[in-house]
Amino acid sequence: MYKKIFLTLALSTILIAACQSAATTVPQFEAGFADGDFAVEAPAAEPRALPFDSTVAIENVETGERIVIMNARMEIVVNAPDQSLERISRMADQMGGFVVNANLYKTQLADGQEVPRASITIRVPAERLEEAITIIESESEQLPLNKSIQSQDVTSDYTDLQSRLKNLEAAESQLMEIMDSANKTEDVLNVFDQLTRVREQIEVIKGQIQYFEESARLSAISVELIPNEVVQPISIGGWQPVGVVKNAIQALINALQGLVDVLIMLVLFVLPILAVIFIPLYFIIRAVIRRRRRSKETAPNQALEESNQEEE
Repeated sequence: MYKKIFLTLALSTILIAACQSAATTVPQFEAGFADGDFAVEAPAAEPRALPFDSTVAIENVETGERIVIMNARMEIVVNAPDQSLERISRMADQMGGFVVNANLYKTQLADGQEVPRASITIRVPAERLEEAITIIESESEQLPLNKSIQSQDVTSDYTDLQSRLKNLEAAESQLMEIMDSANKTEDVLNVFDQLTRVREQIEVIKGQIQYFEESARLSAISVELIPNEVVQPISIGGWQPVGVVKNAIQALINALQGLVDVLIMLVLFVLPILAVIFIPLYFIIRAVIRRRRRSKETAPNQALEESNQEEE
């Protein structure tokens, strides 16, 4: 009897200690470009999985090392997107990174001409992020159309995961000791069930920790490779019809937008009010007109009857 009570109390204490912290949600830092009509997977090296070692990870945090995830996004204009795509892929592989995804497709210009366009997302060692960005920028003869570098310090979340992992591993050891000393089948099954849950939580936390470590070690760079023809204006004697066309289209869109707004106001606001006012008024006027018609029709008949009566 006392042994069963002790076993129940021990299990409750272990589970409470192991599940003190709330679950940590792993953020997503990548957003790939949409696939085009012609998607081509660039040659990519397989991602290198980091061996999990909680002891080393804890020592890194205790020594003051920050866990920072850095990613970059760029839009550059190039002469040959397909060739730039291949060179960026080779650069990622040479730096010890890999290609996450690569897309090569065609886009149509205003004059109907089709030109290639590409997008690629790579991962490179975080310490070589600036070097990789510089090499990518050298693919273009002009400044990037868009360039952003984002960094996120996840040291706090990383430390919290390490603490939760340490508590869960301690709970796992205690549950193993309790299961070894349990004699009854019911007690063994109860302990085994709790042990299974603790081990599942340990695996989830290890995966989250490994995600943080991999994301901090390898930075992601997403690049949109825009062909030079897309941004090259058409010029005839100093006159650029492309700009005029764009202004005309924008003016047309604004005019149509205003017209649609007026129609929406008319249908949803004005018409119901007019219906409430004029529909009853219409029936009232119609009843008055009918009454006048009846009175006009009955007046001659009454006069005729009166004249007939006088003659008699």
